[in-house]
Order: sequence, then structure tokens, then C-alpha cells
Amino acid sequence: MASPPITELTMRARDIFRLVVEDYLASGQPVGSKTLARHRDVNLSPASIRSVLSDLEQLGLLAAPHTSAGRMPTEMGLRLFVDGMMQVAEPTREERAAIEAQLAQPGPIEQALETTSALLSDLSGAAGMVMVPQREPRLSQMNIVPLDANRALVVLVGQDGHVENRVLDLPEGTSSSALQQASNYVTARLAGRTLPEAVKVIENEISSGKSALDEVSRGLVERGIVTWSEDATRRRVLIVRGQANLLDESALGDIERIRSLIDDLENKQSIADLLDGAREAESTRIFIGAENRLFALSGSSVIASPYRDREGRVVGVLGVIGPTRLNYARVVPMVDFTAQSLGKRIG
Repeated sequence: MASPPITELTMRARDIFRLVVEDYLASGQPVGSKTLARHRDVNLSPASIRSVLSDLEQLGLLAAPHTSAGRMPTEMGLRLFVDGMMQVAEPTREERAAIEAQLAQPGPIEQALETTSALLSDLSGAAGMVMVPQREPRLSQMNIVPLDANRALVVLVGQDGHVENRVLDLPEGTSSSALQQASNYVTARLAGRTLPEAVKVIENEISSGKSALDEVSRGLVERGIVTWSEDATRRRVLIVRGQANLLDESALGDIERIRSLIDDLENKQSIADLLDGAREAESTRIFIGAENRLFALSGSSVIASPYRDREGRVVGVLGVIGPTRLNYARVVPMVDFTAQSLGKRIG
């Protein structure tokens, strides 16, 4: 069920709803009418407040957990708040400087990614996640080394010294000369190209009949292309840090949900699939609870943002995952700024 438009709420209902959500996100506890009556911005009796709370509950925006007299936002209510009412708190100058300083530390890019994941965890009080950029090094050469009669090891060497090994099944009776011919042919067309670029050139030459390969060597190259292309789409690595943050005091009363969330984190492929949904986003995306089937049991939220290299190309996604009571107003701009800072570090 879709949440009602914010314009359908009276000003009184909006004010009460906003206070309930903000208090709940700050404390993690249901908010009662007596607590709301003490707010200086509320000039209503507890009885009038209870009437408004009841109306908001009827709309599906609030719920009363268990036998508690207080209310908490539903996932639909959180979506309405995030999309229509939230006022983000931009990082302070000191916070921005601290983020940039940590990501500017010298060292390999892998270290910067680890730092980013831990940094996001510290900033949010939840778990931080960074999807590692898929490497597309400029290639230098390829060697096919026979392992046995039926398999060979394909070794791709990048101009930066990066090496990738992949096992290729061989047709029965494949000769060492066919392996050598295939290696020489591909190496001649790899120099200075990324793997996708080289694959495109090789496919065009083979399909147009311009290659000087015999039938066996051509078969090796064609099957190798499939292996390389499929492998490139699977090489997604997700760094997760700060899972211990999910086990705070407020989680003890909801241990089954937290256990389900930690199980979700163990399934990194599914999380990576979810983060992929933010790659084309213009800004930070927010996934709340059962809006995504992955979190139907754990009721978790993800705040994710793509990060770009200096040429503006999306190279990965980062974000945080935690309970739906994340401090969205603070965490959303933090995630966005961290993505910008990591992009500068990626180069």
C-alpha cells in the first residue's frame, strides 16, 4: 500500500507525525502522547494528541508495538518522512575535513576502500559497505599454459603488473601449437586495451573472417572470450565493516531481527545486487525494510550512493545497512559526501 501524499495530512497531523518519527529515530523507543505534550512546539492536550495519533495509525503511518501506549513509524511512514519531510543535516566543516583526511592517506586503493567501509560504520553507528570497483587494467599479454589433457590456465597480464588467472576447458586432442597460436593471436590484440575493448576487436575479426587462426585455435579464442566476459560480470567484491554495531543495547529486545540482518550480510552477493540498483542513481538512494524482498524478515534499511572516478564514470557503490531507525537526516548526507571523497581518491 502506498503512503498518502503529505498534502493530505493536516498541519497538526504533520507536526505530530514529524515529532514521533524524529523522537523514535533518536531513541529507538515508541513515543507516547505525554512525551509529545512536553514538546514546546506542541500546544495540544494529551487527549487531542492521542486522537491525532489514532488517525495517523489508521492511515498506516504509525503503529503501536505490543501493548505499548506509544507509537512508532511504520515502514510506509518512514518512506513518507524520508521523501517528503526530512531536513538533512549536512556534515560540518570538521566532519568533512576528517573524512577527507582519512581517505587521503597514502597506500593502495584496497586500503582506501577498507577505510571507507569502517568510516561509514563509525559515522552511522551501523554497518558500512563498499562495493569494490571492477578492475579494468590495460592489458599487456596473455599466456595459455596446459594443466592437463583437458584444461589450461589462461594468464592475463596487465600493463600495471596485475595478473588474472582463469581455468579454460580444452577440447579433446588440443595441441600445444594450437595453444601457442591462440596466445600469440590474442596477445597481439591486447596491448594497451582493456579486456572489453580487446574482446570486441577479437570478436569482430573472427566474425568477419579476418583472423589468421586455424579452426582449433579460433575455437579456443571464442570459448575464452565467453569465459572472460562472464567472469568480468561476476567479479563483484563487497567489503562490510562494523557488523558489531548492529548488536547495541536496543537490539537485545529484537534479537531475531538482528540475527536475520546478519544473515543477510553473510549473503554478500544479494547485498551487491541491491547496491547495483543504486549505480545509475543521480544521488543517494534509500531502501527501507520490506520495500526490498531481501529485508522482508530483518526489516533493515540501506542508504547507498554511487561513487565516480574523476572522469565522472560510476565505478562502485557504497553505503550503510542497519535497522530502519537509522538517523536518515544525518547519515544520508554523510554517505553522499563520503562517496564524493572516495571518488577523488580513486582518481
